[in-house]
Amino acid sequence: MESCELTIIGAGAAGLAAGIYGARSGLKTLILEEKMAGGTTADAPIIENYPGFQSVNGRELAQKMVVHCRSVGVEIHELEKVVNLDLKGNKKKVKTDKTAYEAKAVIFASGAHYRELGVPGEKEFRGRGVSYCGVCDGPLFKNKRVLVVGGGNSAAITTLYIAELASEVKLSHRRGMLRAEEALVKALENKNNVEILWNTEVKEIKGANVVGKALLFDNKTGETKELKLDGVFIQVGEAPNSQLAKKAGVNVDQKGYIIVDMWQRTNIAGIYAAGDVTNHPVKQIGTAVGQGITAALEAYGYIRQPYYYKG
Repeated sequence: MESCELTIIGAGAAGLAAGIYGARSGLKTLILEEKMAGGTTADAPIIENYPGFQSVNGRELAQKMVVHCRSVGVEIHELEKVVNLDLKGNKKKVKTDKTAYEAKAVIFASGAHYRELGVPGEKEFRGRGVSYCGVCDGPLFKNKRVLVVGGGNSAAITTLYIAELASEVKLSHRRGMLRAEEALVKALENKNNVEILWNTEVKEIKGANVVGKALLFDNKTGETKELKLDGVFIQVGEAPNSQLAKKAGVNVDQKGYIIVDMWQRTNIAGIYAAGDVTNHPVKQIGTAVGQGITAALEAYGYIRQPYYYKG
């Protein structure tokens, strides 16, 4: 069994920030990531609200974080999935699909996954016209008809990105007002090939081998209609990746988010959480970074017990 002082589960913005501060504090730090390092930050086509970057591609920002993290000595294991945890006692055991590790403290920075609409046809056409990542699949819909579903920043950003590629983009939102930032709403209004479908819900996604149409319901008029299209990008929020934490005894709230205090501590000594997996009300790259930093410094105090640490 390999051992380190601090193990971080997840290599998104929160995990990478925690890694940087953990290593710089002198801790032997390991990050485990079941996919590729970067998290959902890397999925963002463009980011315009991260301090210091007036405008930056999400993949570029994520890569800068990864390079920085490795440069200070953090060991990042990509494509290694955590499958079991034993968080009792002073030595925390983390088992992956490749090996097992022992650590003095663990930070959950496992993020969240894209929420599904839960409508007929969604699962059947996933990867065949249904997508949850604009920057990943947007180029496949050049000069085609696309429907984006959602009303927040992610939906607005995805719509703006897809509008540069597709011939026609419709944004479907179940309410009469978007939750997105005003700057994004104004940008949408200036796009000639974008139409917002207010008070509209997707009831079914149809097609033969690939997406061909969607069944839409106007919840204000009660009208139902079919819309011909080539792709559906679903941007209706995220759900936390907290299943393993919960199974290991970490407390979560009714929505599954890990409950933390202002120091990012969970109910188990030596176990912390940061980023989108926590019950923090704001889900942004900036807040994830701040939480990751706090968690790492608190973990350092727990492990090394410096003179100022009070637990």
